[in-house]
Amino acid sequence: MEEIILVYGKNGESVVEFVRDYWKGPVKGVLQEELLGLGHAVYQTKDLIGESDKLLVILGDTIIEGENIKNAALDRDFIAVKEVDDPRRFGVVELDEEGYVRGVEEKPDKPRSNLAIVGLYYFTSPGLLFEGLNYIMEKDIKTKGEYQLTDALAYMLRKGWRPLAVRIEGWYDCGKPETLLETNRILLEKKGEKYDIPGSLIVPPVFVEKDVVIENSIIGPYVSIASGARISNSIITDSIINREAVVENISMTSSILGQKAQVRGGSRKFNVGDFSKVELG
Repeated sequence: MEEIILVYGKNGESVVEFVRDYWKGPVKGVLQEELLGLGHAVYQTKDLIGESDKLLVILGDTIIEGENIKNAALDRDFIAVKEVDDPRRFGVVELDEEGYVRGVEEKPDKPRSNLAIVGLYYFTSPGLLFEGLNYIMEKDIKTKGEYQLTDALAYMLRKGWRPLAVRIEGWYDCGKPETLLETNRILLEKKGEKYDIPGSLIVPPVFVEKDVVIENSIIGPYVSIASGARISNSIITDSIINREAVVENISMTSSILGQKAQVRGGSRKFNVGDFSKVELG
C-alpha cells in the first residue's frame, strides 16, 4: 500500500490525524460536505487517483478478516463477500458458475443470493469505476435516497467488468455503539493481553496502549484503552476508552469515550464524544 485517502464527514479531521499517527506513509483527507451515499463518497477522490493506479476501497466502519483476502491475487478485480442470514440488509452479489460477479443489488427486498458485500473492493484500474460514478451522478441515479456504489458497479458490469467474488471468514460491524462494543469483545478474545499494574486489578481480556495511567482501579474484562488515557479510582468493564480520555471515581460498563473525553463520578453507561466532559454528583 503506497497511500491512504480518507473520506470523512463534518468534524472528521481527527480520524485523518489518528491514521497519520499509526501509519507513516502518505495520508490524505477529503471532506464529504454532504453525506449522499458511499458512491458519492468514493467520487470525492476522483482527482487524487490516476487511471493506472490500483485502488482498494474499504468502508471505515467494518473490520474484515480472512486468509482469502490476504492471498487474493492483485492482478484482477474483486469484491469481498460473506454469506449472511438476512441479505436484505446489505448490498448483495449474484455469481456466475465460475464464481465471478454478474449482478449487484443494494438492500433488495427479494435477494437473488445470500452473499453480502462486506465493504471491500479492489480495482486494478479504476477508470471504469469513476466513469460509472460519474454516470450515476449525471443521471441523478439514487437508491434509497443516496448515490450508491452498487449502482456504479452495476454500470461497470453492463460495460463488461468481471470481478471475482472473494469470500471472507470474519466480518465485524463497527457502525453502531452496540456493534462496536461487540466487535471489541470479539477482537479482545483473539488478541487481548494480560497486564500487571501495581495497585490495580486487570481482568483479561483487555488491551492497554502505551502512556496509559491506571491507579487504584479494576479494569476488565473486555476493555480497550488508547494511549494517553488516565483512569483512577474506577471500575470499568466492556468499554472502549479513546486517546487522552480521563476517567475518575466512576463505575462504568458498556461505554465508549471519545478522544479527550472526561467522565467523573457516579455509575452509568456512556457514549461520550471527543473533547466532551461529564461530571456526576
